[in-house]
Amino acid sequence: MKNTDDPIVIEQTFNVSLLEIWCAITELNRMKEWFFKNIPSFEPKVGFETRFIIKNEGRIFPHIWKIVEVDPEKRIAYNWKYEGYQGDSVVVFDLSQDKEVSKLTLTHQVTEDFPQNIEEFKRESCLQGWKWFIKKSLKDYLEK
Repeated sequence: MKNTDDPIVIEQTFNVSLLEIWCAITELNRMKEWFFKNIPSFEPKVGFETRFIIKNEGRIFPHIWKIVEVDPEKRIAYNWKYEGYQGDSVVVFDLSQDKEVSKLTLTHQVTEDFPQNIEEFKRESCLQGWKWFIKKSLKDYLEK
């Protein structure tokens, strides 16, 4: 992804409360159920940082997340980058009520270009990944 790309925006409604969504996206044990199983720690507090490694097709991606904004049951945002790779971004989870359903809007905005010669950093790969996490994995987890 490049900083000139439009941000990735994924919207999904859920038949659960905002609190249930908030807990799923901010409580470590719940995050491990639908997001990344090897997140070592997570706290929804500005300044909190966590690091963990994801491997894909022989490549290693050391994730670094740093919480930059928290508004409980409404919004959490974190800086998302990878140690050893160029690139930087911000991921925002916004929660809102829409009639009888709860809504999550994920926005992934690149602030510094990621390497375009690595498939996982291409916009389409990121878009498909976020669709899977939010529309499939999180939805299945919350509505099981």
